[in-house]
Amino acid sequence: MFGTIRNIEGEKIDYTFHPGDKSRKVIVVLGHGVTGNKDRPFVVALAEALSHDGIPTLRLSFSGNGDSEGRFEDSTISKEVEDLRCVLDALDGWKILYVGHSMGGAVGVLLAGRDTRLGGLVSLAGMVHTDAFSQREFGDVTPNEGFMWDEPACPLSQAFIDDTAAIGTVVTRAPSIRVPWLLVHGTEDDVVPLQDSLDIFERANEPKQLVRIEGADHVFSEHTPDMIKIVHEWVREQIGCA
Repeated sequence: MFGTIRNIEGEKIDYTFHPGDKSRKVIVVLGHGVTGNKDRPFVVALAEALSHDGIPTLRLSFSGNGDSEGRFEDSTISKEVEDLRCVLDALDGWKILYVGHSMGGAVGVLLAGRDTRLGGLVSLAGMVHTDAFSQREFGDVTPNEGFMWDEPACPLSQAFIDDTAAIGTVVTRAPSIRVPWLLVHGTEDDVVPLQDSLDIFERANEPKQLVRIEGADHVFSEHTPDMIKIVHEWVREQIGCA
């Protein structure tokens, strides 16, 4: 529907569009986390649920991930912010609600504070303290030699380490976000701790909402239906369906 989408470096961004009622001109865009892609089961399930209710939804793989062009080694939070900006360019004329998981949550925070085309923000287990995340998860891995979580397809680059360190934390960006914001986080998340969401929620503007899902892990493995219900209801409120 939106044709080929490319980032500022000319790399093709792979996406899947789930149709819905286009009369409201509101679309939900779903962004994934580090080492993920648009085909993560819980991302697909959320997109299908929204589309089934008539809410147009687009899920994308950031450059270097999934079937998008580019090298994984070049994938950084800052580059993904620019990827998302190019996706918004392709959605000209639509009100956009962005849902970002994990590192995709940090991407959303960084863009929402300075791009008025985003009309609403959802952070799913959103990464907030980026440098602390890198040190915690990859502090014992040698950049440009080792891999993220021992996945050979996901080499740890110095570019990623440098970018997360330069950003440090996105908690200070919270006051600049002026759109409705939903944060959803599992209490048993051992990748991005619940405290990340608590820290940024404290500094966020109204309207804001933080929902804890008891027992849920980082990808909502056993709690995908709970996550979908929470996000679905919030989206319906934003588009006037509630």
